[in-house]
Amino acid sequence: MLKKLQSKKGFTLIELMIVVAIIGILAAIAIPNFLKFQAKSKMSEAKTNLGAIYTGEIAYFGEQNAYSDFGAINWSPSGTPRYHFSLGGWADNDALNRGALIAGAPVPTSWTANLNNALTSAGALVVPVAPVIDNTTTPATFTAGAGGRISTVAYSDGWSINQLRQLVWTVDGT
Repeated sequence: MLKKLQSKKGFTLIELMIVVAIIGILAAIAIPNFLKFQAKSKMSEAKTNLGAIYTGEIAYFGEQNAYSDFGAINWSPSGTPRYHFSLGGWADNDALNRGALIAGAPVPTSWTANLNNALTSAGALVVPVAPVIDNTTTPATFTAGAGGRISTVAYSDGWSINQLRQLVWTVDGT
């Protein structure tokens, strides 16, 4: 009976430590990739909604020969948006703003970056501007903006789209 107990084998402490180390290395590789893909999926909310705003503005312009606010184009985000959408200024749910201001997500203060290297039809880099509707110029223009906090950093992620359908990533909040 004693001989039978001595022949049983198990895992040594070193073997268990190696397995734990391998799992730790795999987790260290996988977690940052997961967070990156999670941020990318959250960004798709801004891009999709900005596309819908663009469609609404173009349809309204076709009928009224001017761009207008969210009420006139009958657009509002559904559910609980991660982004705040603006056509001018940065206020909480008025005619030019939709989606509650997100706590802890400061206003994107710089709308001048072009982080996704968006190009004009002539091949030049798009120069983004702050959200605005301008029916006084010829031709009339609009820029819609989206800002939100999609990760744990202390600043917002920002996107904009204009009447030429130029989608620009203006603030990196990842």
